[in-house]
Amino acid sequence: MADLSIPIETERLRLRPFTMADVDAVHAYHGLEAVACYQDWEPRSRVEVATEVAKWADGGWDRQAPEAIVFAVTLRDTGALIGDIVLLFRDRDARQGEIGFSFNPSHGGKGYATEAVPAVFSVGFGHFNLHRILGRCDARNRPSWQLMQRLGMRREAHFREHALFKGVWDEEFHYAMLAREWAEMDRGGS
Repeated sequence: MADLSIPIETERLRLRPFTMADVDAVHAYHGLEAVACYQDWEPRSRVEVATEVAKWADGGWDRQAPEAIVFAVTLRDTGALIGDIVLLFRDRDARQGEIGFSFNPSHGGKGYATEAVPAVFSVGFGHFNLHRILGRCDARNRPSWQLMQRLGMRREAHFREHALFKGVWDEEFHYAMLAREWAEMDRGGS
């Protein structure tokens, strides 16, 4: 397998590895209750964000088989960091992956996630030859599930009161896309 070419560029965005210089930009949204409420973490302190960014910055960009790759999503014109996207490798034998994302709400409503996530799908399906990519979200997180629907992912499950999440029973949607469905969308490598 050829090395993964990083950064990945889209029309308005650059997806690149994290560096420790990104801590303050990540803290600007990981520290918000509006972002953390749908994550398995509470609003993060700057120290907690620095710990996470250190893990992401050492994410194995030069390895052939990483467990996960976390991309810093930045604006091409200014370099401002606006979000993060993770591609997790759940089952290598079955070629199963999972995508997750967090974006700074101050950059919401501009289509950045709709532009960035397909670039990571291209990495998963194209570079790593994944068969299926899953996305999960809290059923109350309308922007997340609407994004997955917009991208052509299909809702495969609606789990009701299946787990305690932050002290209450949660509801979770599972979406997925197969490699052949991605290819049929004729994205032209974007």
